[in-house]
Amino acid sequence: MGDMNAPQETLWPAPFAGKPLNATVVVPGSKSLSNRYLILAALGHEPVRLAGLLRSRDTELMMDALRALGVRCEIDAATDTTVTVVPPADGRFRGNTKVFCGLAGTVMRFVPGLAMFADGPVDFDGDEQAYARPMKPVLDGLQQLGATIEYRGEEGRLPFTITPPAPDPATQETPSVVPIDSSGSSQFISGLLLIGSRVPGGLELHHTGEKTPSLPHIRMTVADLQGSGVDVQADEEARVWAVRPGAVQLPDAVTVEPDLSNAAPFLGAALIAGGTVRVPRWPETTTQPGGLLPGYLGHMGAKVSFPKENGIRYCEVTGDGHINGLGDFDLTAAGEIAPSLAAVLMFADKPTRMLGIGHLRGHETNRLEALVNEITRVGGEARELPDGLEITPAPAEALKPAIMETYADHRMATFAAMLGLRIGGIEVRNVATTAKTLPDFVHMWNGMLG
Repeated sequence: MGDMNAPQETLWPAPFAGKPLNATVVVPGSKSLSNRYLILAALGHEPVRLAGLLRSRDTELMMDALRALGVRCEIDAATDTTVTVVPPADGRFRGNTKVFCGLAGTVMRFVPGLAMFADGPVDFDGDEQAYARPMKPVLDGLQQLGATIEYRGEEGRLPFTITPPAPDPATQETPSVVPIDSSGSSQFISGLLLIGSRVPGGLELHHTGEKTPSLPHIRMTVADLQGSGVDVQADEEARVWAVRPGAVQLPDAVTVEPDLSNAAPFLGAALIAGGTVRVPRWPETTTQPGGLLPGYLGHMGAKVSFPKENGIRYCEVTGDGHINGLGDFDLTAAGEIAPSLAAVLMFADKPTRMLGIGHLRGHETNRLEALVNEITRVGGEARELPDGLEITPAPAEALKPAIMETYADHRMATFAAMLGLRIGGIEVRNVATTAKTLPDFVHMWNGMLG
């Protein structure tokens, strides 16, 4: 999985805490919301001004993908987190173009749907590591809607070319019924729902799998569509989503919430090192799965509060060094914060079995295998379960310094940094991979430690 022969100069010494924390950490905008808003703005007919947009590798890849399709993304000269998105005047995207996805799941699974409304074929490619990430369900869905997919490698994976269906002058009265198995990622469902109202007659999407991974991310997509004037009905029990045909238009100005999942390493640090960490602009209600984080940290023994100062709401987490193990713990709703929770639970008072996260094997890397590798590397004890991960805390004297691999995965890099708070001598290979969602991670982490 990791590149064991990477040059030594990419090692970052993870700082040891040594004393309780007392820090306020400003977390940048949500990647999930940023990339959904960019797609929805591109699907509209009027310009949209996005404030607080995350500027990271994933959002740069998304904006470059949209530019390739003829969408203008204009960055404000004074504030680079303010971006105005201007969709094509005729609503038709540019074809005969190339889209590069990098390793960004939202780009490789959300942008192919836009190619349905292009005026020619669109080539998709990405990082070599992206060739291992599953894509087939969303592409099967687009084929059912009339697109032609030509694979230039393994079927169901990058690279591929999408040729849109020829426009049909006849009016379709009934929705297109599309069954797919989205067990591998909620992004397959989201990617199709985002374009559903542009499909003639609308879309009725059936998820044929037994379980729905990361339902909160699908609810986020539904809420964002509804905020764009789209009529979406969800029957989660039947695993069916219906999108009526119609125009898509976000309000002319939208503010992006902070990325609550990216708050996990910082708030979790308060439990590992002790002390208090605060994150400002924490929303009262949110569709982000990271909104569940304060409750999870409370179960682990943190003192959690939401003070307000000058009209700004904070999430404040205080730890006293003691961490409760959670036993059997269902993490289906927020699997993306599993690496951060795993780092905290390594120092708990009893074992934890994080369940409902088997789909993490198809993330930037196989996160379950990667977590077992890295926990074992520092002398800890963990094992993969069919649908999750079991962590058995090891005594402090068993834990040892190590060079930790990141597998080109931002959450594995922040996981390693968290371990370094309590295990001296941790070095992290390629910490720069955090630029995917936290371009300033090292500076933020050092700042938290004062």
